[in-house]
Amino acid sequence: MKKWHLPVGEYTTANPVTTTEERSIDELRRLMQQYGVRHLPIRRAGAVVGVVSERDLRVAEGLSSEHRIQVSAGDIMATDPVTVKASTPLDEVARTMSGRKIGSVMVNRDDDEFLGIFTLTDALSALIEISGQG
Repeated sequence: MKKWHLPVGEYTTANPVTTTEERSIDELRRLMQQYGVRHLPIRRAGAVVGVVSERDLRVAEGLSSEHRIQVSAGDIMATDPVTVKASTPLDEVARTMSGRKIGSVMVNRDDDEFLGIFTLTDALSALIEISGQG
């Protein structure tokens, strides 16, 4: 199973759509729909400080309209998202995601610069490719 020891960076969505803590719930929904994504890394001063998932957004969209306008990405984001290096083996990242029941991890280059996001969709694409079915 050496194939699974490939670096996660090879399967990461590089330069994903990101946003800031100030974005409204409606703006977050528009971004997700426009780019066809289910996770939005939240950046502050260039660093990723959180992530908003489609699930987080659905919960927030259940608020009354008067409360919804008071809520921003910073209020609903998961803070301190799991971050791995691009050189981390794919199987290790998959075990981490499964064990923590999370749908994405942030991926940094080995110099700690943000590279991108690795999601369950990326994991499935990697599985298809590695298994030779892709």
